[in-house]
Amino acid sequence: MKINGNEIRPGNVIQHKDSLWLAVKTQHVKPGKGPAYAQVELKNLINGSKLNERFRASENVERVRLEQKDYQFLYAEGDSFVFMDTEDYEQISIPKDFLGERSAFLQDGMSVTVESHEGKAIGVSLPDQVTLEITEAEPVVKGQTAASSYKPAILENGVRVMVPPFVETGEKIVVDTSEMTYIKRAD
Repeated sequence: MKINGNEIRPGNVIQHKDSLWLAVKTQHVKPGKGPAYAQVELKNLINGSKLNERFRASENVERVRLEQKDYQFLYAEGDSFVFMDTEDYEQISIPKDFLGERSAFLQDGMSVTVESHEGKAIGVSLPDQVTLEITEAEPVVKGQTAASSYKPAILENGVRVMVPPFVETGEKIVVDTSEMTYIKRAD
């Protein structure tokens, strides 16, 4: 679908310079001399590089719609993860470096959303929050105030997070998968 350069909004995926780009920030500029344009910060969905580009209102860009499908995480195999389509049970393999450090939050049977373009996977969305057990936490230092002090803890998946002093080893906590931070104790 073709759109004008000044219609690009944050979150839009566009085809530009033979690749797929996600619009991260947009700013509309009206200089004193010359036509108005949109200054757009783009992030490449294939290799993660960034680019700042100007689009005039007279320019047309191709806006891309991504297919989103629910998959279930099955297992890790070598340098990739295997997911199963929840509708037709077809399995796909996605490279580990595609998920980066967030891959530590994958759990057996976890539901994820895979975004694809023309049959090629370009993004994996994990659930916003996961519940994990703390395997190692430092003891509380007497005299610390609970308001601003946090202590390091290691989760069952090996990820290190900062937790409040009252959280102990063996407790289950809720963790934000995108920020990799403590949210609250699990119920």
